[in-house]
Amino acid sequence: MSEYVLADEAATTAFGERLARCTEPGCLIFLRGDLGAGKTTLARGFLRGLGYAGRVKSPTYTLVEPYDTPRGVAYHLDLYRLADPEELEWIGIRDVLDGSHRCLIEWPQRGLGILPDPDLTVELEMDDRGRQLTILAYSMAGKRALTSFQYKS
Repeated sequence: MSEYVLADEAATTAFGERLARCTEPGCLIFLRGDLGAGKTTLARGFLRGLGYAGRVKSPTYTLVEPYDTPRGVAYHLDLYRLADPEELEWIGIRDVLDGSHRCLIEWPQRGLGILPDPDLTVELEMDDRGRQLTILAYSMAGKRALTSFQYKS
């Protein structure tokens, strides 16, 4: 487990960019935090870190957004509006999580019972210093990412 203080939106974006460079294809990352905690901001930085230069939008209404990056396809999911975890089957979750794509999932608790365990979990919480970020590794791929990750807040 590692903890960081991110002062603002730019720091959250920079953290995401650096994290992306340490991940392997197939890496599954759960993003946890209240509304407005910075999950989508971190995801935007992550996609920039993979070399994606286009517009990154929140998948709140579409549930899933694919991004073709120079380092491979990445998916960003927001499960906030998911009514039932079984709906993940309808959006093709098996293809998204086939082990060849990096995948960021906001509100992963809404997919309990369908989603596999993540490689990494990033928890964001607002406090008087900005955002408090905690990152945990759950797999060898997650541990490799954290071992190579260096970020100074």
